[in-house]
Amino acid sequence: MSFYESLGFLVFGSRLRRLSEAFLSDVNKIYASHNLAFDAAWFPVFYILSRQETVSIKDIADELGISHSAVSQLVSNLQQKGLIKTTTAGDDARKKVVVFTAKGKKLQQQVQPVWDALKKAMESLAQEGEHSKNILKAIADIEQGLQRESVFDRVEHLINIE
Repeated sequence: MSFYESLGFLVFGSRLRRLSEAFLSDVNKIYASHNLAFDAAWFPVFYILSRQETVSIKDIADELGISHSAVSQLVSNLQQKGLIKTTTAGDDARKKVVVFTAKGKKLQQQVQPVWDALKKAMESLAQEGEHSKNILKAIADIEQGLQRESVFDRVEHLINIE
């Protein structure tokens, strides 16, 4: 049993971070090996834009469950690279919407086969283990539990009881 396994939930976040870092590193290696100038961190915005022609920064933030500021920073970075542009919404000049540039759309079309292969590879990986088959459901359960009560509140409740 490894150090991390022996500590169970005490290092749950650390194990998830290690797993995430390993996964994202491999995904970025895949892009690089196929000469695609794409970063895994761009995926959420690219994926949303691949499904919708235009989308507001607020809608991206809401869909991803992250701050408007974080989305704005990512959008600014992608704009500087010439992959997306922002414009005002036709019905509300105060509302910024994001759209692909021709360069961004071309890159999205180039990375789509990687996304398709990645999805199949991850589905295959999840089927290899007895418990990994249910990992997405387990993660969703934990996310819902955190929405009901944060880890901070749960620990504070336990510390105040004892």
